[in-house]
Amino acid sequence: MNNSHPEEFILLGFSDRPWLELPLFAILLITYPMAMVGNIAIILVSRLDAHLHSPMYFFLTNLSFLDMCYTTSIVPQMLFNLGSARKTISYLGCVAQLYFFHIMGGTECLILAVMSFDCYVAICKPLHYTLILNPRVCILLVSTVWLTGITYAVSEATATLQLPLCGLNKLDHLVCEIPVLIKAACGEKAANELMLSVVCIFMLAVPLCLILASYACIGHAVFKIKSSEGRRTAFGTCSSHLIVVFLFYGPAISMYLQPPSSISRDQPKFMALFYGVVTPALNPFIYTLRNKDVKGALVNLVRGIFTSK
Repeated sequence: MNNSHPEEFILLGFSDRPWLELPLFAILLITYPMAMVGNIAIILVSRLDAHLHSPMYFFLTNLSFLDMCYTTSIVPQMLFNLGSARKTISYLGCVAQLYFFHIMGGTECLILAVMSFDCYVAICKPLHYTLILNPRVCILLVSTVWLTGITYAVSEATATLQLPLCGLNKLDHLVCEIPVLIKAACGEKAANELMLSVVCIFMLAVPLCLILASYACIGHAVFKIKSSEGRRTAFGTCSSHLIVVFLFYGPAISMYLQPPSSISRDQPKFMALFYGVVTPALNPFIYTLRNKDVKGALVNLVRGIFTSK
């Protein structure tokens, strides 16, 4: 192992505010199982209910799988550190978390953009929906999204890990994350900051612009619908996705579209908790509560389980 890297990192987290650790531990202990159960339920009903075998639920299944992996990459480590006096992570553990966390985060940015395109086609071109989003196109879109997310994470994380730390092994954060590692590094890091900003424009700003453009077209099409029932149905189809977009993109943009050197001390901690814990836990409830098809499929699944018993 490169001698410039420590054997382990000390994740300071909220060690300067120990009174926060127990409430956060309790919140994570509740939200993590909720996120896992909720996302597993969406994956199950999307696969088992024949009525949900459509592009929309194929993309939703991918989002739920991403959320499960995303939150699993950081929450167990958070629980361990918050629940014990030893707040460390091995260097190799930090590297693994860095790659895994950013693969899932980068891929989620893009899958949300693909889901907005699905909404656009469903509302604006309903007669051509199955033609445009046929199974082959759906698989191609999802494969491209995953490949792009992996490419982003591997390139950015690898470049960040090349930065010298000069013996420093303390990270003022709850997890290993690229902006915090860049901020903690010593020596010349302007190139890394510029590279992160440029890449994140393509991973965050461009997809968000495409999402907003899709919803501008959707809004225009919805206002042309004469019946109030039709407008309500169209709005209900895509409103859940729009809520999830703002929950995810808001914190991510505030964290990644500014130079790491200008990030405040506590900002990374609260942002990581939000887009790594809160959003994956809320997503299943947002999609379930605002979607009659998913609610009906869940009821049928639960009824089928109890009937078989």
